[in-house]
Amino acid sequence: MPRGPRLDAPGTMHHVIVRGIERGHIFRSDGDREDFLARLGHVVEEGQATCFAWVLIPNHVHILLRTGEAPLARLMRRLLTGYAVSFNLRHQRSGHLFQNRYKSIVCEEDAYLLELIRYIHLNCMRAGLVKDMQTLDRYRWSGHAVLMGYEDRPWQATDEVLSYFGRRLGVARKKYRQFVFDGIPLGRRQELVGRAKRQPWQERERVSRRRYDTRILGSDAFVERLLTEEESINQERVLLKSKRIDVEELINVIGKQFGVAKEEILGGSQRRVVGRARSVFCYVGSRKLGLTGIELSQTLGLTPAAVHYAAVRGENVLREDKEVDEGMANYLINLTTSP
Repeated sequence: MPRGPRLDAPGTMHHVIVRGIERGHIFRSDGDREDFLARLGHVVEEGQATCFAWVLIPNHVHILLRTGEAPLARLMRRLLTGYAVSFNLRHQRSGHLFQNRYKSIVCEEDAYLLELIRYIHLNCMRAGLVKDMQTLDRYRWSGHAVLMGYEDRPWQATDEVLSYFGRRLGVARKKYRQFVFDGIPLGRRQELVGRAKRQPWQERERVSRRRYDTRILGSDAFVERLLTEEESINQERVLLKSKRIDVEELINVIGKQFGVAKEEILGGSQRRVVGRARSVFCYVGSRKLGLTGIELSQTLGLTPAAVHYAAVRGENVLREDKEVDEGMANYLINLTTSP
């Protein structure tokens, strides 16, 4: 079945930057920092993501991770919403904690993984929180101390990162530390946070604007491929939403996939298989065919909020059940090719 845009597909590496509103502090105490890291570890493990690097600065956070089955948007929503509520209660404040939406840069892993790990872990030195490598090695609020063995965060991909520097742990840590040290003179690298600008020669040659999408860090070929896939998926969505959708037909197609009757999907059956079918109906109807939450709630007799959560479950059902996933993919393909 067509998935979401490749920019948020499973297995994609993201450099995530979260800032406090109006540059305000999002960490006021070590308790705040531990709370945030506990939540980060939970969503990473639950979403089967891989976290390579992170650093907590008083007014912002950098995280480098590779998504698993759960999309980045879901991971970040759970992390930031939960932390903001906890922070406000703890400090008796109200209102927004974070500045707009977090920033996410999709990165070409082979080319930029180690560069980003180094850049992120040196952030606390550039911010003046540590003064030298000896202090950085033991700085609690950076993934660098975990890689050096001074902090224990089981959810961080320590073994995978150090494997790039050697097979023996001691040698790998020594080479990794030297790699980080060599990055100190490089300073603030704007290209790693999506702020690089075109050079004059690029303007003269009129290089495609696509190669400078600030959401993507990678080679020209990597950027071009991601954006081409995203455009294709968006065009498909527009085409699907322009079709006149026969809701009854969709329910019948899903019913056949799960071996349940239309009446059961529309009714209040509590059978697990019916709930799965109903969830897939909500997901396909809302995410693929553009049906509104009101339309779906009226059809199923559910609240719009229940439809939303059912759609989330439906996406997971399709990821787990390849046969149903293929059946729904064929249905959507036939829908897009029909006159």
